[in-house]
Amino acid sequence: MPVQTTPTTPIRRLLVSVLLSCALLTGAVACGGDDDTTGAAATHTNSASAEKQKFAKTRFVANAGLAAGATYQWIVKPYREGKFKKGADGRTFALVKAGLAGTFAYNRLKAAGENAKGDPLLSKAVAPLTAGIDKLKDLGTKLRKGEAGEGDIASFESVIKDVKEAGRSAGAPVTDKVPSVSQLGG
Repeated sequence: MPVQTTPTTPIRRLLVSVLLSCALLTGAVACGGDDDTTGAAATHTNSASAEKQKFAKTRFVANAGLAAGATYQWIVKPYREGKFKKGADGRTFALVKAGLAGTFAYNRLKAAGENAKGDPLLSKAVAPLTAGIDKLKDLGTKLRKGEAGEGDIASFESVIKDVKEAGRSAGAPVTDKVPSVSQLGG
C-alpha cells in the first residue's frame, strides 16, 4: 500500500528550504567584504597584545603553580614514600603517573617561561632559569620507565624552587596547585 502524503508536506519542505537558503545568504552577506577590515584587525591585535602584557603575571603564576603541584604530588612525594622502588605496591601506576606529571610539569614550566616574557620584571627574573627547565625535557620518560634517581628528583625540585623564587622576587608569588590525574594526561 503506497504512503499517502498530504499536500502540506511538499509545501513544508519548500518553506524550510527557502528559510535555510535565506539564512545562509544573509550570513554570507553579513560576513562579506567590507574594505575597512584591516583597521579592525589591527585594533584587535593591539588590544590582544596589551591583554597579554596585562595577564602575564597571572598566567605565569597559574602555570608555575600547576607545575609545582604536579611535581610535588606525583613525583617528589611518591619517591620519598618509596613507591618507585622495585617490588613496591602500586609501583607501575606510580611510575606512569610520575612520567605524566614530569611531562606535564615540563610543559607548564615552558609555558610559564613564555608568560614571563610578557612582564619586564618577571622576564628578567625567569630568564636565567630557561636552561634548567630545558634539562627537564626527557625526565618524564625517565620517570615512566623507572630509571629516575635521587638526582633527577632533586633537579625537578630545584627548578621548581628557583621558579617560585623568581616569581616571588618579581611580585608574582607561586603556590602549588595539584592537577588531577586526568589533567596530567590531557
